[in-house]
Amino acid sequence: MKSFFNDERRMLLYTYLLLIAMFGNLSLLQQPFDTKAVILGVVMALLLGYAHFVIGRFFSDGDKYLMLFAFILSMIGIVTMYRIDPSVAIKQLIWFTLGVVAYVLVVVVLPDLKSFSKYKYVYLAGVIVFMAMATLIGVEKFGSKNWVQFGPISFQPSEIGKLFLVAYLSSALKDYNGSVKSLIEPALIVMYSLGFMVIQKDLGSALIFFGISVTMLYLSTNKLKYIVTTFILAGVGATLSYKLFDHVRVRVAIWLDPWADAYNKGLQIVQGLFAMASGGLLGAGLGKGYPGFIPVNTSDFIFAVICEEMGLLMGFGIMILFFLMFYRSMRAAIYVEDKFSQMMAVGYAAMFATQVLVIIGGVMNAIPLTGVALPFVSYGGSSMLTSFFALGIIQKISEEG
Repeated sequence: MKSFFNDERRMLLYTYLLLIAMFGNLSLLQQPFDTKAVILGVVMALLLGYAHFVIGRFFSDGDKYLMLFAFILSMIGIVTMYRIDPSVAIKQLIWFTLGVVAYVLVVVVLPDLKSFSKYKYVYLAGVIVFMAMATLIGVEKFGSKNWVQFGPISFQPSEIGKLFLVAYLSSALKDYNGSVKSLIEPALIVMYSLGFMVIQKDLGSALIFFGISVTMLYLSTNKLKYIVTTFILAGVGATLSYKLFDHVRVRVAIWLDPWADAYNKGLQIVQGLFAMASGGLLGAGLGKGYPGFIPVNTSDFIFAVICEEMGLLMGFGIMILFFLMFYRSMRAAIYVEDKFSQMMAVGYAAMFATQVLVIIGGVMNAIPLTGVALPFVSYGGSSMLTSFFALGIIQKISEEG
């Protein structure tokens, strides 16, 4: 126990040292001194102290590292955004603050999660509403109709929808009895969700929902034949999407040869690859790169900007942090006894893992590019709030275990 507290405090100290180093460096980019960068750093330090005190003081049985991982990732993202556009970083700090508050409230306010397993049809209603919302009243951005706007407020309904999808699948699969009949309804709901994502041309969300569903299906049934069948159906669906939608064919063509149209449709991929290559292992240095050459540099391609200025080592560090977050989330699922809570932890862990693989794979041109946010790092209020809400649920489950 003493060693655990020492490790936790050491990790907290390293986080504060990283915060001081990054925001200190940021404040020196302008002469004589950038006070706004210092204020941002102080606010983040206070938020970290507040969240760590509440969780550590009153909920000492849970995982102490999940919040630190999320904080470091968010800090790297906000520092990078401030270097590109300070106004974007300030907005992201507001969303980060709201996310931390949501995370703490989930842990503090929610009772034992096993009592929520009976609300399956409430979660089902949430899936039905939010998956279809952008199709009915959405607006198109960057080729995908996956945004809904009410006055000055815009958000992605699919971000909320994936929270409901995990909760629904957890409630539906916790009582799996070995019969195929019990899987029909969940399968239809997953197909419903994927269908609307294809119609909205939101291929990134479709891949994330597929990853979540396959992971939860396998862990609940432990039958490989269901997974093989799922991948066969997914292959058929992907082929049909390729045949029916020009948007899909363009993404695949860019993936196969981004240099064929390097100054137009392949510009983002090409500039991202140039940025990562020019940064090398150690990076050009904060403030010494050229993020303006990358079209969408605060959201989809922020990973390329980070690699250019802070090096591929920082990129590897980000991936390691996400892996550790996934590991700690799965660890929480192993130790909790309630099946509903287990499935929730697995589902949200798969959500983070799939989302990271999809966006980093797209930026590095390992898979066709899809416009999804890198959790905690990319700019976006919808992504930040849903990520912290999901992390709060995992934190609550680690308390139960």
